Amino acid sequence: MGVRQERRAAIEAEITRVAREHLAKYGAPGLSLRSVAKELGMVSSGIYRYVASRDDLLTRLIVRAYTSLAETAASAHSAVPADDLDGRWNAVGRAMREWALANPHDFALIYGSPVPDYAAPGELTIGPGTAVQAILIQLLQDALRAGRMPDPRADDLSSRAVGDLLADDLFTGLEVDANALGRGLSAWTLLLGAVTSELFHQLGPIADPEALFEWHLARARDLFLTSTERA
Repeated sequence: MGVRQERRAAIEAEITRVAREHLAKYGAPGLSLRSVAKELGMVSSGIYRYVASRDDLLTRLIVRAYTSLAETAASAHSAVPADDLDGRWNAVGRAMREWALANPHDFALIYGSPVPDYAAPGELTIGPGTAVQAILIQLLQDALRAGRMPDPRADDLSSRAVGDLLADDLFTGLEVDANALGRGLSAWTLLLGAVTSELFHQLGPIADPEALFEWHLARARDLFLTSTERA
């Protein structure tokens, strides 16, 4: 990388840093390129050399958040033996909670309310945004192959619930059926809800938030893994 490229990368990193601080202070709807430029000591027009628009900046923050979460989850998941299906689920769930608690404003950006007047460009956000789910889809596949899926038969309701999702590229080459995917989606929904309710204090004061999360994590696991000795 040349000197000019290094300088540009350094300035873009500073823009991202300040934007994340503003995200924490004002929320995504309050993010302003003009305010970010002012804090960096740049003229308002100068920031457009590095960021095309507010939406471009939001997209960068979203991709950064999804990527950071996915890297954290993948690192935790890879540390567990492949045949320990329970442990792999627990590792991803705990990593997600820990990341959210450490990065609450990033979590709110990607899993909170939609930002008014912003449409995420799918070609940039879908890949990073489904990276954690891709790990869990492989876990579903392994649960099926290991005979660990509760009631493995698909029925009309599961087929209707899943719809055309199985045609997504995420499932190419896999044997996941409508029942398995429905169970996986239910587990993911419970996991995401457990993290969200704790982070945003939606359940009021909880004496032991970690214990409640572990209970939710176990119940979500039971949706797609039959009971064995738990890790």
